[in-house]
Amino acid sequence: MQLLMIILPVFMIFAIGFGAQKFLRMDIKAISSMSLYILIPILTFDTFYRNTLTMDYFYLFLFSMIITLVLAGVTVLIARGVGKNREETAAVLLGALFPNSGNYGAPVILFALGALAFDYAIVLMVIHGFIIGTIGILIASLGNGAVIPMREAVLNVLKTPIIYGAFLGVLFEQLGIPLHNGLVEIIQMTGNAAIPVVMLILGMQLAEIKKEQFDTGSISIVILVRMIISPLAAAVLVMFMPVDETMKMVFIILNAMPVAANSTMLAIQFNTSPNLVSLSTLITTLLSIITIPLCLLWVGI
Repeated sequence: MQLLMIILPVFMIFAIGFGAQKFLRMDIKAISSMSLYILIPILTFDTFYRNTLTMDYFYLFLFSMIITLVLAGVTVLIARGVGKNREETAAVLLGALFPNSGNYGAPVILFALGALAFDYAIVLMVIHGFIIGTIGILIASLGNGAVIPMREAVLNVLKTPIIYGAFLGVLFEQLGIPLHNGLVEIIQMTGNAAIPVVMLILGMQLAEIKKEQFDTGSISIVILVRMIISPLAAAVLVMFMPVDETMKMVFIILNAMPVAANSTMLAIQFNTSPNLVSLSTLITTLLSIITIPLCLLWVGI
């Protein structure tokens, strides 16, 4: 029951966003833009400004890339083994590879492990944003039959404000640039608004999913890889990570999260089976009511 109480507040905010979108029909794009271009970069700046850059961050990046490649290999083998074509495989990859570390994972970490672990979660959120902004774009474009060169994928990442928030935070911290207490308070207050807003956005996005026929086989592959294989692979990888136990727990929990909301956005943008990816997001999010408490129990919370 205690573990359920950790994720209950998260789902209550999802439900508020879901209900608000159903009845008020708000402009999700405008709210998402505010979050993407203002709130999250400020939160990211604050996190990196307050925390000294260490080798631990490098290990988080390295092992995040490793688990992405491992999951990609497993997913392709399963998808091709059951006869999926390139577009279907790309859609399954979009669902299977990228966890919802921002809208969902970071709040769960905050409620379960506290402020220090939350800072780790924000760092991982930035890393996941970089990965989905490069590998995710390439996968989505291939599923659409297009060919996006790596240069264009990198340029798309450089357009993401969260990268600049992280860069400026690291720069200010490394150079020891002091900020006035009043400015620090404003930055923290604005950054703190990011998490509830992105949670509301996920609820709103779930409300927009259309009820249509979907490929049961593809959904099953996404569930298998994202909700089962991913946390198991993370648990194996942390045995080789020279970081503290809290960071290991954060790595496992975030890699147990359901399909990232950004996967749906990429699928829509590149027309890579958007209904399949959207439904994968909805189904894995609902399943996480069971799987995330089990994961928390597994890691010792």
